[in-house]
Amino acid sequence: QDAFVAFHVDKVLVSKYLKPLQIGELAPDQPSIEPTKNEMLVKDFRELRTTVERMGLLEPNQLFFFLLLAHILLLDTAAWLILFYFGTSLLPFVFSLLVLTISQVQASWLQHDLGHLSVFRKTKWNHLLHKFVMCHLIGASAKWWTLLHSQHHAKPNCFHKDPDIDMHPFLFTLGKKFSVELGIKKKKYMPYNHQHKYFFITLPPLLFPTYFHCHTFYIAYTKKYWVDLAWMLTFYIRFFYTYGSLLETKTLNSLIWLRRMLESSWFVWVSQMNHIPMDIDYDKNLDWMSTQLQATCNVEQSLFNDWFTGHLNFQIEHHLFPSMPRHNYWKVAPLVKSLCAKHGLEYQCKPLLTAFADIVHSLKNSGELWLDAYLHK
Repeated sequence: QDAFVAFHVDKVLVSKYLKPLQIGELAPDQPSIEPTKNEMLVKDFRELRTTVERMGLLEPNQLFFFLLLAHILLLDTAAWLILFYFGTSLLPFVFSLLVLTISQVQASWLQHDLGHLSVFRKTKWNHLLHKFVMCHLIGASAKWWTLLHSQHHAKPNCFHKDPDIDMHPFLFTLGKKFSVELGIKKKKYMPYNHQHKYFFITLPPLLFPTYFHCHTFYIAYTKKYWVDLAWMLTFYIRFFYTYGSLLETKTLNSLIWLRRMLESSWFVWVSQMNHIPMDIDYDKNLDWMSTQLQATCNVEQSLFNDWFTGHLNFQIEHHLFPSMPRHNYWKVAPLVKSLCAKHGLEYQCKPLLTAFADIVHSLKNSGELWLDAYLHK
């Protein structure tokens, strides 16, 4: 299966675990492709993946990732040095907060690379550095992230299968189909016709400091991720030791919450611009490429966009080849566009601000569809 190939870097290792799970062989007269899947597209995509492997596009440039880590650590150190040398008055505090936020968000993009096993050739090195970046630099569980994010990649925008859209229907109503269904059933958990307004004061600023902050500890504890919890503890020890020596308790708490809120806002706008405006539905059991294309879109390339989004502006290429190092997305993009054109698949690419605006527009449209269905007699 294409999903299996996309997620597993070390095929020799995982094949050892597959042998005991074999339940039989398909009869010679049985089709190997399910009727819901495009056989020619499946064939062409597998040829594309072979081409990608032959071109070496799955091989990481470790200097690229070393420089990413170095600039994160430098920013993290600079944030503390600003307060140490210039004092804790308002201006140094604000400047330190901004530098620390940039460091944290860039660390989030790097842990994303490590979680997808795209930084090192050996899986164990990806896992080890993933714990350092995610647990020690950010203060969240690496295994918690992998558990949720793998589900998202397997079935993006599929209701009940993608945890990233679990906000439906309790906080937002998402997608045309579900909004109408919710209205017909007369269900109203929130004033959805105003969700494009309350979005600004709920999900972007509050996702990290509230839900994610609690959920990462909950999952790590209930699933007994003791190593992750130990690593996470080092983040809090380091943070309170270094900043606690410079700031009073109230100011320290303000730094923590404001940093999380800014980091959360940055993350939400970037992560949702590629998915929320796209098709949201039940799982239709489509082929790998169709599944990813209907749920993802790209944002135009520029040096700033690449850095600001952690190369998630190439969301289509990332979803098709999740273990591909991000510095190679631009190289495979023309090949993906060509394959989309051949099979009549829409390849959406937008300016950054347009992608942000589309989040709000899609929420507004969903809210209006819900209201129309809700009021219909």
